Amino acid sequence: MVAALTLLVSACGPTDESPDPPGVSGAERELSFEGGGFTVDGTFTSPRSDAENGVPGALIISGSGPTDRNGNSAARPEAGTNHNLSRVLSAAGVASLRYDKLGSGDPATWDDEVTDALEKPVEPEVFDAQMAAAYTELVEQPEVDPERTIVVGHSEGALFALRAHEVLDGAEPALVLAAPPGTRMLDVIDRQLSEQVRTAEAQGSLSDSQAAQTLSDTRMARAAVRGGRDLPEGDTTGLFTPQNQEYLAWIDAFDPPELAAGLPPRTPVLVLWGDEDAQITRDEIDRLMSGLEGAERVDLAGIDHVLREFDDSPGAAVLDADREFSPEVAPAVTEFVDGLW
Repeated sequence: MVAALTLLVSACGPTDESPDPPGVSGAERELSFEGGGFTVDGTFTSPRSDAENGVPGALIISGSGPTDRNGNSAARPEAGTNHNLSRVLSAAGVASLRYDKLGSGDPATWDDEVTDALEKPVEPEVFDAQMAAAYTELVEQPEVDPERTIVVGHSEGALFALRAHEVLDGAEPALVLAAPPGTRMLDVIDRQLSEQVRTAEAQGSLSDSQAAQTLSDTRMARAAVRGGRDLPEGDTTGLFTPQNQEYLAWIDAFDPPELAAGLPPRTPVLVLWGDEDAQITRDEIDRLMSGLEGAERVDLAGIDHVLREFDDSPGAAVLDADREFSPEVAPAVTEFVDGLW
């Protein structure tokens, strides 16, 4: 599974100035189910509704690496992206299920089977199997109308959402793609790493020679992954490792516009992207949209990759938990949901 980029400097930790979360909390309960040969833990959130025929249900899929059900990782432990999306969905009258994919969540809850599996390369198909199992668990909840479903993918999770109709045994859910990649994953990673290295070089934390070597090593590793060759030694990013190589090759094979063009006809799609997203560029979103005929796109002004307000002026809040979740997400999601059924 893809590791977090070690060059990425991220915010963490709440303070007394933390803004109110979006949407409403709904009624939550913890679930466990089998997926890909492992026990998967998740949280089901139901809106407070007395609808006789049930409510729509949404499956929320996390981004890359060990990002947990709430959208948190070691690099961004208070991002809360998925949790905030569940609250927005609840306010829109939609139940949701978010889950800890293999390698994420609290390590104290992992059994020996999970620990042993993470010590060696994991077959990428495990993540498809866990998504499918989570979707099945979602539609089996008594509050959910299985005929009205949405798959919400954040960041790399959007690639899984774009493949939902293939993985979910004939299901054809509506899609919400939040901060989705618009080009092949190794190209996204290469651009992100290049930007981070150049920033570090400009700040003096990397010398010219170190920056050049890191970029050269990264591109050699990318070529090795795509060519199916052994990785060069000395990776400094924490990403190009033998444990990750099979997954990187697998996820890199999916080109987002091609996946988009292969969706079932008339699949409703909402694309959310913040114009301060340092990980996904406007050009990449434009490229993705070229394959999404009829999709709705909402560009969120002043919003970053985890859908929080971004301000780099002196004295502005830098911690994720201190920055407001985009107020534009809720109305966009509500309007999208209202037009589905």
